[in-house]
Amino acid sequence: MISSPACRTVVKAAAILIAVGLSGCERAGAGISAGDDPDLGLLNSVMQQVRASYVKKVTQRELVTDALRGMLSRLDPHSDYMDERQYKEMVSVTRGRFGGIGIELTLEGGVPQIISPIDGTPAASAGIEPGDRIVKVDGVPTAGMDSEEVVKRLRGAVGTKVKLTILRRGRPPFDVALTRAIVRVVSVKSKLQPGKIGYARITTFVENTPGEFAEAVSRMKRRAGGRLNGFILDLRNDPGGLLDAAVDVSGDFLDGGTVVTTRGRDSEDDHVYTAPVAGDLLHGAPVVVLINSASASAAEIVAGALKDNHRATVMGTRSFGKGSVQSIIPLDGEGALRLTTALYYTPSGQSIQDRGIEPDVLVQLPKDEAVANTIIGHESDLYGAFKNAGPLGGRGAAPPEAPARAEEHPINPMLIGTARDFQFESALRYLQRRGHQANAARRG
Repeated sequence: MISSPACRTVVKAAAILIAVGLSGCERAGAGISAGDDPDLGLLNSVMQQVRASYVKKVTQRELVTDALRGMLSRLDPHSDYMDERQYKEMVSVTRGRFGGIGIELTLEGGVPQIISPIDGTPAASAGIEPGDRIVKVDGVPTAGMDSEEVVKRLRGAVGTKVKLTILRRGRPPFDVALTRAIVRVVSVKSKLQPGKIGYARITTFVENTPGEFAEAVSRMKRRAGGRLNGFILDLRNDPGGLLDAAVDVSGDFLDGGTVVTTRGRDSEDDHVYTAPVAGDLLHGAPVVVLINSASASAAEIVAGALKDNHRATVMGTRSFGKGSVQSIIPLDGEGALRLTTALYYTPSGQSIQDRGIEPDVLVQLPKDEAVANTIIGHESDLYGAFKNAGPLGGRGAAPPEAPARAEEHPINPMLIGTARDFQFESALRYLQRRGHQANAARRG
């Protein structure tokens, strides 16, 4: 948590206020009445007209909430208003614990589709598979629902039941009854590979990620006899999360230097985040970072930091391109704003906004490893996304248009980190070759 001079408590996410019934900071407009401002007077007049004449009864609270969401979501794709329930759920997720069934999902053609069930959860135990589509929740069709409404219906009190109607390729729709449980997100999955090469996949950056990652490295080092010969950091399909967590993980590979710089409209949002002087847990062992088009935000911060500091070879495909920082601003029991307050820059001063991190070694995903009926979107595809404005401080001209992306499908989550994962195997072979070369050089 970071306290700003303007009375707000802010959580930085690397993942809003009008004066109608909400309290907040003075700088956000508190104290302005509809009678003092013609625009707020217009808003109030429209709300009263809706309440008086709309075909169905609607409360002022509903209108205020929707007005806030509309106002913030029109700014850019990542700003939004959360009511108190949504805010509490967001806090639970960033802390790695919430009540639900344990799935990662996306919207495909307006219908929620399973990316992956989370290990050890009700969904995984029930045999939910990647690519499954949820066509109904408790008998209510999901076609046209936004992701927020879908998540709201899937989550709930521990011990309560929810019925999903699943559409799976090659068979008619079928129902699955699940009992909600505490879902603890294990954000770091690791395994020691042949040749004393460490492997860790970070699925999302939450509060417990840095601790989980440091423990994973320590555990693999013990099994390897005290030292690793190489390391694969897998950030594919990682949508991002907390900025501080990304900075801490980056610092575990670096002995000092810049991790990321943020620049905002307000100087209080300008920061240079650095790594500790002796932070490298791997003591210089070669590193490969795996990314793809679904690596976003905090994942891109880590990949950019290790690439620009020449600490790792980045392999895979170009990342998503989300180069903005969102601040979570609580509103005294009235929910919170998720507001874009800064852009971030890699250590070399480059913005990855709408462009992404380019891999040092391009490794395409084979078709037989992809989820065929899902296509990965990118930041540049989002309505209202910021354009890349060029390097930090305006040094040099704005970059040329990014090259057109080839259509990319996500990797089947069940294959990640296995012998059937071509990108992972490519990284492993790369590090094994480096190890053989180093050994040959020492003998020679």
